[in-house]
Amino acid sequence: MEQPAKNKRLIVLVISAIAALSLTLIFYYSFKDPVADSEMTELVAKYNENCPLIIQEGIQLESVNLPREKVVQYNLTLVNVKKETAEVGIIKENIEQSLISTVKANPGLKVFRDNKYTLIYNYKDIKGEFLFEIKISPEQYK
Repeated sequence: MEQPAKNKRLIVLVISAIAALSLTLIFYYSFKDPVADSEMTELVAKYNENCPLIIQEGIQLESVNLPREKVVQYNLTLVNVKKETAEVGIIKENIEQSLISTVKANPGLKVFRDNKYTLIYNYKDIKGEFLFEIKISPEQYK
């Protein structure tokens, strides 16, 4: 006789746990501050209005997006580079060092620094072939 009572209590406990978890998630996402997210979305939309844009000799910004929370991604083309003839490793190394310095100092990136965003830079060649990706985390630009 005790077995059905234990099963019933176990079922009630599992259902209660699932309900509690569901409510917790609902409250978390309901009260999450949407201001920063909408601010970032608007900023990215402004960037994209001006794309494609030559941002430096030989580098064209194609688009910017927000692929995940606290991540901004820049999609760029190296307009003077063809993958089959390029020394991709050397190019990546040089650009990475320059980007870290730029992210630390560029006033246009302050909003991303202040909100501890990871910055991803995807580079393609003139033919649209992927070359490399550079990720800069908040720890790298402190």
